[in-house]
Amino acid sequence: MFCEYISQQCTKTMKIKNNKMKIEHIYTGCLAQGAYYIESDGEAAIVDPLREVSHYIALAEKNNSKIKYIFETHFHADFVSGHIDLAEKTGAKIIYGPTKMKTGFDTIIAEDNQVFTLGKIKIRVIHTPGHTMESSCFLLTDENGHDVALFSGDTLFIGDVGRPDLAQHVISELTEEKLAVHLFHSLREKIMPLNDDIVVYPAHGAGSACGKNLSKQLTDTLGNQKRTNYALNPTLSKDEFVRQLLSGLTPPPAYFPQNVLMNINGYDSIDEVLRKGTKALSVKEFIEMRNSNNAVIIDTRKAENFGKGFIPGSINIGIDGDFAVWVGTLVADTKQPLLLVIDPGRENEVVTRLARVGYDNAVGYLNGGFAAWTNANQVVDTIESVFAKDLPILKEKQSINFLDVRKKSEFDSEHIEGAINMPLDFVNKNLQALDRTKKYYVHCAGGYRSMIFISILRKHGYSNLINIVEGYSGLKKLEAFPITDYVCPTTML
Repeated sequence: MFCEYISQQCTKTMKIKNNKMKIEHIYTGCLAQGAYYIESDGEAAIVDPLREVSHYIALAEKNNSKIKYIFETHFHADFVSGHIDLAEKTGAKIIYGPTKMKTGFDTIIAEDNQVFTLGKIKIRVIHTPGHTMESSCFLLTDENGHDVALFSGDTLFIGDVGRPDLAQHVISELTEEKLAVHLFHSLREKIMPLNDDIVVYPAHGAGSACGKNLSKQLTDTLGNQKRTNYALNPTLSKDEFVRQLLSGLTPPPAYFPQNVLMNINGYDSIDEVLRKGTKALSVKEFIEMRNSNNAVIIDTRKAENFGKGFIPGSINIGIDGDFAVWVGTLVADTKQPLLLVIDPGRENEVVTRLARVGYDNAVGYLNGGFAAWTNANQVVDTIESVFAKDLPILKEKQSINFLDVRKKSEFDSEHIEGAINMPLDFVNKNLQALDRTKKYYVHCAGGYRSMIFISILRKHGYSNLINIVEGYSGLKKLEAFPITDYVCPTTML
């Protein structure tokens, strides 16, 4: 069930309610995404729902309410929304702000300042182009006519605003400079004039690639954001705002444009995706499916278990981490057939989290997990690992080439002196950058990303990569390896 695995993995809720109104914030940490359940007098609305929708339906049923509206703040890039399935299952109307885009499903395209009634409260559409051209915020007014909450989507985050370069990957003439100017005006003319005591409920928190430096704080008052958020600084000129907004942007994950198109055009029902993806395959069927479909094998076990033995050619992306985001970053095509190696009992969770980012073409999983592969006497590969504490002794016997696969920003902050930086994010673009004859000791922050990196390189024929189990957190405790906080000349990218 939704709550059983999502609450354990990555979701928490916050509730605000009075006698006439309820707001429930459903935050999914693995995507840094916030959806919202709003209820008043037996009617409910969902803002930016996730792909799997049973939880929202259950909430409404529990509270004897009917879901009337699905408010979408924009055509999302970082996840596939559940708007279509939710509308089909409940009869709720899908609402977007002003847009010229034609959707592949029934929608209400609202006008700027159009008001929708939900029980005893009202929700007003505020068109705020900038992150994308259709981006809109939704302002909630209580039964007394007081503006109390702003569902700000990717227009306004806590401590940041939405990056303005994503829409151009779908519509080329929408340059990041043009969108940044739109966002400047949206914030100054539509958001900043609102009351300071309004609570801001954004679509994302820290860790999302939809902004540069989002706060870990999930909500805040608009007044405090006016005081602390750089983008709401009233002294910034338009040119200064644009310059600050565009500085430091890194390329978005490759799956973002594909998710946008799915959110615009439509997609298969999550029920069908789960049915297909959770098909149990025998070892023989698994091999046949791999050969006939050119499928990529994703092994979702923990890094330490993967390293001890895995199916040759498989990639390790552990489910107990930012699984969906890393699949989206490293598997370029959302339509790529995927075969799955999963710890028994977690099949629905894995396929659901793939579907959240548009990877609907999982074609089945190995029945019995990796144990079934070994029991069938199939060929097994391994990856050598070493604990950080053992490296000082090794250093006395040989030189050690450190390969740091953390993000450039992490590396720039501090790193092992002489280490090479090759961020996991860009591994597929830099496969030829390493010397195949050299031995490299690979680390990230704690061991999750380094095993992903090595598994991808092993798939491409690199055999001299050794994983450092504790990653940088273990290395920095050792006096044998000096730390430096400047970018060394060997940095890649």
